[in-house]
Amino acid sequence: MPPQNRLSRRTLLGSLPAPAVLKASAPPPNILMIFSDDHSAPYAGCYGDPVLKTPNLDQFAKDGILFKHAYTAAPQCVPSRAAFLTGRSPVACRMGRFSSPLPPDVAALPELLRPKRYYTGICGRYFHLDGVIKPNPVTERVYAEHELRTFGRRADWINRGSPDARQPQNLNEFLDRVPAGRPFFLWMNFSDPHHVWNSTEDIYDPARIPVPAHLPDLPGIREDLAKYYGEVTRFDRHFGQVMQALKDRKQEENTLVLFAGDNGMAFPHGKGSLYDPGLHVPMIARWPARIRPGAVSNDLISGEDVTPTLLDAAGAEALPVMTGRSFLGLMTGGAHTPRKYISGARLPHGNSPYAPRSSTYDLSRCVRSSRYKLIYNCTPQQEYSPVDSARDPGWQQMVAANRDGSLKPEFRRAYFTSPRPVFELYDLEQDPAEMNNVAESPAYAAVREELTAAMQEKMIVDYDFLPLPMQG
Repeated sequence: MPPQNRLSRRTLLGSLPAPAVLKASAPPPNILMIFSDDHSAPYAGCYGDPVLKTPNLDQFAKDGILFKHAYTAAPQCVPSRAAFLTGRSPVACRMGRFSSPLPPDVAALPELLRPKRYYTGICGRYFHLDGVIKPNPVTERVYAEHELRTFGRRADWINRGSPDARQPQNLNEFLDRVPAGRPFFLWMNFSDPHHVWNSTEDIYDPARIPVPAHLPDLPGIREDLAKYYGEVTRFDRHFGQVMQALKDRKQEENTLVLFAGDNGMAFPHGKGSLYDPGLHVPMIARWPARIRPGAVSNDLISGEDVTPTLLDAAGAEALPVMTGRSFLGLMTGGAHTPRKYISGARLPHGNSPYAPRSSTYDLSRCVRSSRYKLIYNCTPQQEYSPVDSARDPGWQQMVAANRDGSLKPEFRRAYFTSPRPVFELYDLEQDPAEMNNVAESPAYAAVREELTAAMQEKMIVDYDFLPLPMQG
């Protein structure tokens, strides 16, 4: 029998000097939260990619702390951002429909910082929490009658939908508005590396791209990955420009900058799925004189943890309803109790109406420990198809190879089994690509029982609408 899950704190801090521990008398930090879009780990040089050029993220990691095991609460933009901004799962804060606005009675980070005198802002790509971008006449009327578009009241300044190249200008415009003597919070949203992958400046040779084990080595897969690499490098360049603008405004020293991907890459096994490429994202934080430069953490971090952490840094209290937990102590050298599990929820995707066998309507949950992951599929009859990239060369070539019998059995089993299994269990130490489902293996019965219990607890606490998974 495999050993039982044992999650121990393993923070690799080397022999660097000790950080300055946050003091009660210290002024509250400015907070700059930056999201890339559809950005999986390990797609950055500082995460070990041997080809990808991300000099600005790499330097940022050297100046701060890199989280090796950060996971979003959902593999899709809307629900994952809801968790990041509320400290709760998307199920608990009723963001189970992709086009939903955040309910008015669910508090979000910008408004929770106001009692601490923060001036707050949101800019860049549409941030996804105020409902559909282009509502139809019915949704427009309902939003207005019930006052459901709320972020105009939740934040002091919003610049919606501006392109990535404009982000340094957004930062400067926002800083010009911050009243003297007040700290600021700015949530900056980038579009890259979201599909469609259209970078023309940063060109990668498909032949040099490492193909991950969960994807077949096909020309179309390499072509898609090369385009994705170009988008990540373009994001890195714009990220560096924002960091330079912050420095030019002399705001670096007391600004806590937290960077993360909002969810994983739009590839098979990625965005829209509960496998690690859909949930595992890069996350790095920098706070001069508070965070030890060059630190690396192996602790499990959930997207639900971000709001409690930033509230903690600002000297504000997390709400009792929040299931996220602060990791401020992990960053600053204080007390920290690591998570034993993180959870994820796959919810309907996009704004299209329901259609039978549509891959946009897919409902599943997962629990992940440091070694194992259990996935519970409640719509196993739905055929698998990757979100956003189903028409691209990679997936189309996979479909053709499956049709003509040339696709390797492990990929046929992973992507073209119908119906899909209701339960999937993966030993991530032995099978990091999550290709060998051991849910029915007697050797893993105790592990499955443990993770099923953890999943039941999470679903009960969140008032989840799906039926509970039963013990094996």
